[in-house]
Amino acid sequence: MVTGADKQLIRNTDKNKKEKLLKLATNASVIVAIILVIIKSIAWAKTGSVAMLASLLDSMLDTAAALINWYFIRSALRPADREHRFGHGKAEPIGGIFQAMLIGGSALFLIAESVRRLITPQFPENSDWGIAIMLLSSAIVAVLVVIQRYVVKRTGSVIVAGDALHGFGDIAINLGVILALLLSTQLNSALIDPIIAIVLACVLIFGAWRLGKVAIAQLMDTEFSPQQRQQIRAIAKQHPQVNDIHDLRTRRAGISEFIQFHLEMDGEINLKQAHAIADTIEQNILQQFPNSEVLIHQDPFGVEEVDPFLRD
Repeated sequence: MVTGADKQLIRNTDKNKKEKLLKLATNASVIVAIILVIIKSIAWAKTGSVAMLASLLDSMLDTAAALINWYFIRSALRPADREHRFGHGKAEPIGGIFQAMLIGGSALFLIAESVRRLITPQFPENSDWGIAIMLLSSAIVAVLVVIQRYVVKRTGSVIVAGDALHGFGDIAINLGVILALLLSTQLNSALIDPIIAIVLACVLIFGAWRLGKVAIAQLMDTEFSPQQRQQIRAIAKQHPQVNDIHDLRTRRAGISEFIQFHLEMDGEINLKQAHAIADTIEQNILQQFPNSEVLIHQDPFGVEEVDPFLRD
């Protein structure tokens, strides 16, 4: 029989690996953000480009967001206590909301600055400097995104996923800055720089919207995907002594997952047998969803009519 210690070992082993990966990702994000702010400040001072300012502003907010993520990730990883018996996992999507607000605010500021440059055009200077620094920045961010995507694949972290998504946006912004510097010089037009900056601001707004949407989904206890719910049902119903399940409820909070449902079995079996069956099914679910807390209520099959909605 699967013991409580066995179940806890499965959860703890997987959780420890995920915690180390999350700390790696957040530490790397803070270090990279600080490096980018330094080199882009130099580039903006040299070029005076509003598109370069867009990139610098984005990196400054990345630094603030990285520090916020660092704090909220560590808060989310704290174990359950008397006041938070489900743990602190929802600290992570709260951090995601803050990050989305920062990104959206920076985009609005950038649009305002770009409109000002459209009214009073100004040519960027020292374009070669700017292009070289943008290429270096893109390479640094690309390495960070590779690390973050690896972590997201193994943890499902909302904050790190948002940071990786924003990293792709950073690379797009850097390429946009390079394009703005090249075209402004080649076409001798001071309007290209602010126009591209407005386009980049729209990229930031879209990224903020996507990040906020994912964070709100976790805060609102959105269910697992239909495929994952079907997988849980299949695992439970493959046991020969299970007739059906109903009232399956699932949710996520940071890296933690919660699964609960009613298990329908022959009403003639005794409590000890029913408990052993539920333990076996819980173990099988943990093999596929190792960072989950699984709660199973045993019901006698056919005793009461179940609403069709609860079987969905």
